[in-house]
Amino acid sequence: MAKVATSTPAENVDFESVRDDFPVLDQQVKDNPLVYLDNAASSQMPSCVADRIDAYHRNEHANVHRGIHTLSQKATDAYELARKKIRHFINAEHEDEIIYTTGTTDSINLVANSFGERFIEQGAEILVTEIEHHANIVPWQMIAERYGAKVQVVPVNDDGEIIWDEYVALLNENTAIVAVGHVSNALGTIHPVKKMIEAAHTQDIPVLVDGAQAVPHSPVDVQGLDADFYAFSSHKMCGPTGFGILYGKKKYLEEMPPYRGGGDMIDKVSFEETTYNISPHKFEAGTPPIAAGVGFAEAIDYLSNIGMQNIAHHEQELLEYGTEQLLSIDGLRVIGTSKKKASVISFVFDDIHATDVGTILDEQGIAIRTGHHCAQPTMRRFNVPATARASISFYNNREDIDRLVAGIKKAKSIFE
Repeated sequence: MAKVATSTPAENVDFESVRDDFPVLDQQVKDNPLVYLDNAASSQMPSCVADRIDAYHRNEHANVHRGIHTLSQKATDAYELARKKIRHFINAEHEDEIIYTTGTTDSINLVANSFGERFIEQGAEILVTEIEHHANIVPWQMIAERYGAKVQVVPVNDDGEIIWDEYVALLNENTAIVAVGHVSNALGTIHPVKKMIEAAHTQDIPVLVDGAQAVPHSPVDVQGLDADFYAFSSHKMCGPTGFGILYGKKKYLEEMPPYRGGGDMIDKVSFEETTYNISPHKFEAGTPPIAAGVGFAEAIDYLSNIGMQNIAHHEQELLEYGTEQLLSIDGLRVIGTSKKKASVISFVFDDIHATDVGTILDEQGIAIRTGHHCAQPTMRRFNVPATARASISFYNNREDIDRLVAGIKKAKSIFE
């Protein structure tokens, strides 16, 4: 594991030795050393997490919650340990406010369906921003259609920041919930979610925060934010795919009906009547992704050992350096220039399609993302068909940025 000192300034963390924890970074891609800058899609996994998952499969594998035999109890303990660690990691008040899901998308769908069934009715309004991920748009559209509600959109300015007066004006007695991304996956904009929550709460409106792009990059305190729901994913946090978290305040979870039916979410079952388990288990039907939960617990330990504040500081330095270097390239435009950003640089050329840029970079071993980033309304807002997106993690360094800049210049020269 990386040589770090817990709770120390970022300059005392040896981020170069952190790279040693990620064997994938040592590989060659098309005869070039890999530069991985697609972290907003999925981060890489350190050896300790892969080893922990392997150890579970080899030595502890059994179904959880249902067995009295030793192996089942060991698996249950390891799986539930993640809930304790996650509660502490995001500063939730209670463990039973931490619901296991398959990822951020599943978490949002859970709230949309379960909260929607209980609290959304004809004429209600659901507030989202103009730069949300599809996962924080489409579920709300589906629920609005089901119940006769309406999705209202908070516009953003040319920098990709919400227009505050427009947001406040849209809050009213019909607003059932606000659903907002903490950090835009397409632009990197950090929304003022604490301020947004405070404004919504003055009218008793709950707020769901899509934290998929925030929790991997900075400390998050759900009690400090006073968020009613907060969703995020393991695979963007050095953990395995297929596992995610929904934090929800008890006062809502207790009133919301189960999202799925099956085993483990029940209290008593008969053909005449079924009663349900308490939260969080009433939202966790069926055999869960046990190995993924065990792996995520290890990933939480790994990130905590480095320190989220240290990670945020290191990534911010790289973001500023990368933005400065990319803007020095003639013809390149950055899309999303909010004063507060995290980890993402989206850019375009007027005469070179983003896909062509990404293809030429891949030939040089540089991995970025191109396209609409599951944010087509964002692309329409900025009148571009797609962007090239470089997204940073704490195991990246300035050499990665320099390779990216050189690669873009090469791509540009091909089209001149």
